[in-house]
Amino acid sequence: MNVEHEVKLLVEELKRLGQPNSDDKIVVKFGVLFNDDRCANIFEALVGTLKAAKRKKIVHYDSELLLQGVHDHVDIVLLKDE
Repeated sequence: MNVEHEVKLLVEELKRLGQPNSDDKIVVKFGVLFNDDRCANIFEALVGTLKAAKRKKIVHYDSELLLQGVHDHVDIVLLKDE
């Protein structure tokens, strides 16, 4: 899969799993995203897809690195609905 396609799939999954925050932005905890069976089947490299989406300013998260367990509480915020 190409990166553009994976980022679009990521946006769909964030919308499916997320909840709106006070700014009406969709937010999902990294642990929820990482542990979701559907996401596990779609994304070969979820963290890589998240990094690509962050570079494109489609998502935001405060951590430089995302690791399962350690960063499960980190909010992934959907900035653009593409």
